[in-house]
This record gives sequence, structure tokens and C-alpha cells, in this order.
Amino acid sequence: MIKSIDIRDLISEKGLKVTPQRMRVLEAIYKLNNHPTAENILDYIRKNDPNIGSGTVYKVLETLVENKLIKKVKTEKDIMRYDGVIENHHHLYCIQCDYIEDYKNEKLDMLLKEFFEQNQIDNFNIEEIKVSINGNFIIHKNKNHN
Repeated sequence: MIKSIDIRDLISEKGLKVTPQRMRVLEAIYKLNNHPTAENILDYIRKNDPNIGSGTVYKVLETLVENKLIKKVKTEKDIMRYDGVIENHHHLYCIQCDYIEDYKNEKLDMLLKEFFEQNQIDNFNIEEIKVSINGNFIIHKNKNHN
């Protein structure tokens, strides 16, 4: 579990002012863990700060994305979710219940890297390769996953 001091450091390392709103949003993303929506984040924060505005949360999310503290993840149902893991990784996406799980596999990463080194795309600079593997979980991994 990431500590408040670590969240503070992450924000300040990006040259951003450490504000209570940025702290709360980033903390919510880490605590909610499973690629929460803006609404999930807002609901979580409002338990302790009922007066925080939805516009504030959306603005903070965009700032965190722009500064590469979090990533956006769009689901097959066109729902925008947020990911606190910024290191390269892939996603397992359950199309039945909209659950997303991180998937890390060094062998897959190497295969993709080698493939695109050998099969370059004309007039295109690849910055990141991430795979979304869509399907259905056979055994549900947590009680919130139906």
C-alpha cells in the first residue's frame, strides 16, 4: 500500500504543487486499485470530503494523466478508467463484467519489441505497446467481480 508521503513525493517530483485534491485523487486510484472510473474516485473521496466538486476531480485526473502519474484505460464499453501503474504492462479485460486486471509478461514484451523492430511501420513512431486481452474470467478473483 502506498503511503501519503510517497504520493506527495510522486506529485512534487513532477514539478506539480502538492494540493489536497491531487493527494486525494491519487490516493483513491491506488486504494481502489482496479482501474477505477472518475465516478468511483469521486464516490471514494466524498466519503471523507463530501464537498469536493466533480469538476475538480476531473481536472485533477487530467493533470495527473498529462504529467504521467496515471494512465487512461478505455474499456470495450467506452468507459474511461484510470490506472495508477505507469510501468509498461498489459490488461486482461473481462467483457462480461467490465473487470480489468494488470498482466505483466516479459516474454510477451520482448516478442512485441522484437516484432516491431523487424516490422517497422512506415511514417509511424511507436512510443508504447500495450495489449488488451479480452475474454471472460473462468474463476472470479475477487468478490466484487461478478
